[in-house]
Amino acid sequence: MAIQRMRINQRFLPHLVSVFTILPLLSHPTWAAPVGVCYGRVASDLPPPPAVIHLLRTNGISRIRIFNPDPEALAPFSGTGIKLMIGIPNEILPNLANDTVSASLIWLGSNIFTHISPSQVRYLAVGNEVLLNDPYYSAFLVPAILNLYRALQMLGLANTIKLSSPHAAAVLSDSYPPSAGAFDHNLTSIMVPLLKFLNETESPLMVNIYPFFSYVNNHPYVTLDYALFRSSAVEIDRDLEYTNVYDATIDAFVYAMEREGFSRIPVVVTETGWPTDGGDGAGAGNALDYNRNVVMRTKGNIGTPKRPGVGVEVFLFDLFDENGKTGVEFEKHFGIFGVNGIKAYDISFI
Repeated sequence: MAIQRMRINQRFLPHLVSVFTILPLLSHPTWAAPVGVCYGRVASDLPPPPAVIHLLRTNGISRIRIFNPDPEALAPFSGTGIKLMIGIPNEILPNLANDTVSASLIWLGSNIFTHISPSQVRYLAVGNEVLLNDPYYSAFLVPAILNLYRALQMLGLANTIKLSSPHAAAVLSDSYPPSAGAFDHNLTSIMVPLLKFLNETESPLMVNIYPFFSYVNNHPYVTLDYALFRSSAVEIDRDLEYTNVYDATIDAFVYAMEREGFSRIPVVVTETGWPTDGGDGAGAGNALDYNRNVVMRTKGNIGTPKRPGVGVEVFLFDLFDENGKTGVEFEKHFGIFGVNGIKAYDISFI
């Protein structure tokens, strides 16, 4: 599946193409890996967008993940300089996959670039945990990404806006020890073409990692301290030392990619966090310990035992509690800030 360079067909929306600035290829950063925050909006009591933007700026948060291209969420960020990861909903994938590249061009223009400058868009997250939560859409994932990529090529944006799709850790059939990491064989028909695309376009594998879930679902095997970066015990795997679930899970994905022949694809953690209420192990103190350690490791470019010194970009979940979430109670309580703008615990992003 070689990525072909696309010529702009002049009959496809010339007026739309002309409004986009062709951005230079970003070089690999030598500074600290970025820390962003997810801006979930499944709530009835969220503060108005200007207050949200003020909160982000005050706390030195310069990257945000927005799960849907909602104009009410996107437009207020225009001109702020805040970089965005914008989600494309699972249910849109069939249309993007089955239609033409010009249709993807139209979709990008009307749903995203009308509201926010391309210069502020760092990633498009195509679907979210499709293979786990919405398997019906799995077959449409890679074709949709390819059409979007070719549309970005037409706009001269394919080097600066990276495309990928966030995955849950459950796409791994084996993750312990990390060196046993392997993708579920039922998913390799989707994962391998996706990995090939990511490799050819220098795009990251996006993963959602929740050591809290590992702790809650595997009490006999995962201690609270191991989930919270507080363990003094060291687990050895192929002469590499592991002291926490976070590193072990990232490296399990790295080993799984290597198993399929891809050793150079970077990893971006598109969601991780710890709840302050609603379940065993939840609480503000534990949430502080977890997220503070993630921030310190990210900004310090500590990397993982498998990839030491290679900073892993991360988006913490979640900016606010989301009282509209259904399911287990702790799902509502990942907010780092209260809707009044006061921190749930004293974490620094600077």
